[in-house]
Amino acid sequence: MPAYDEEALLPSTLESIRAAMATVPWAGEIVVCDNNSTDRTAEVARACGARVVHEPHNQIARARNTGARAARGEWLVFVDADTLISPEILGEALRLLESGTVAGGGSVFRMDCAGNRAGSGLVKAWNWISRRFHVAAGSFLFARRDAFEEVRGFSLGVYAGEEVWLSRALKRWGRKRDLGFRVLDRHPVATSGRKMEWFPGWLLAGTFLLMTVFPFLSRSRTFCRIWYRRPAAARAS
Repeated sequence: MPAYDEEALLPSTLESIRAAMATVPWAGEIVVCDNNSTDRTAEVARACGARVVHEPHNQIARARNTGARAARGEWLVFVDADTLISPEILGEALRLLESGTVAGGGSVFRMDCAGNRAGSGLVKAWNWISRRFHVAAGSFLFARRDAFEEVRGFSLGVYAGEEVWLSRALKRWGRKRDLGFRVLDRHPVATSGRKMEWFPGWLLAGTFLLMTVFPFLSRSRTFCRIWYRRPAAARAS
C-alpha cells in the first residue's frame, strides 16, 4: 500500500484489509510504504499492525515497487490507502491466483459521488474501460510475484496511470504462458471520492480524457499534479 499523508484514512483501510484477510485460508502480511509523508502516516500504520517501509522519492509507482520488494509473499495485492476492500473480493482474487490461470487482475470500484455528475461519469467511464480492455485500477490490483518481477514492476517513467502500464505488461507476460488477466466486478472495492471535492469536475474530466487519448502525458509530473497536490484545507483537516 503506497501512502502519502494518509493518517486520517489509514485506520479504516487497514481495518478492512485485516478483516478480509481473517476470512481467507492463506497467511499474509500488510506492508505500507510511507512515501515521504509529512504527517503521522508511518506511526498510524504501525499502530494498526502493518509493516512499514519508507520511500523518500514522491512517486506512486516507486512507492508501490518499494512495498512489493519488501513483501515476502508469492502473491501481491496492491490496495490504495483510501480504499476499502471486502472479504469477497480478496477471496476471489486469491482463489484466482491459486488456480494458476491468471498472471494478475483487478477490480471495478465504486465511489461516493453524490451530487457530482462529473465524478459519477468518470467512475462509470473507467469501469467500462476496465472491463472492456482488461486493465486494473490502482485501488485494487493483484499479481503473481514472478510475473510482477519479470515485467519489472510498475513503470518508473510515469507519474500516474502506472496501473494501466502494469496491466498491459502483465497481459503480455501472461499471453506467452496461456494465463489470463481478470477484472472482477461482483464485489467492487470502495474508493474515496475526495478528489471530487478537492478539484473541479472539468479538471478531473479533462485530465482523464487527455491521458486516455495521449498516454505519454502520464510521463509528465506537472500534468499529473492532481495526484501529488492537495488543497491547503485538505492538508489541514
